[in-house]
Amino acid sequence: EKMFRISNIDSTVVMERPKLKNYILEIRKSIASILRININQVSVKATTSEKLGFVGNEEGVKAFATVLLFEDLGD
Repeated sequence: EKMFRISNIDSTVVMERPKLKNYILEIRKSIASILRININQVSVKATTSEKLGFVGNEEGVKAFATVLLFEDLGD
């Protein structure tokens, strides 16, 4: 069975309110802690949908994440 490890995570949260600027570091710390990786491996960005769609109407939130994995060869 192959084993994989996380190289890095890039994520974006889309919401109108609240602004996440003051929470980004804590979110990164939480993700890193849960996944047992270094905080430098976690990127979290926040943006709005410019008042468009269900997110712009403050009826919901979107989140996107991309994870780069590498095979753990058991060095």
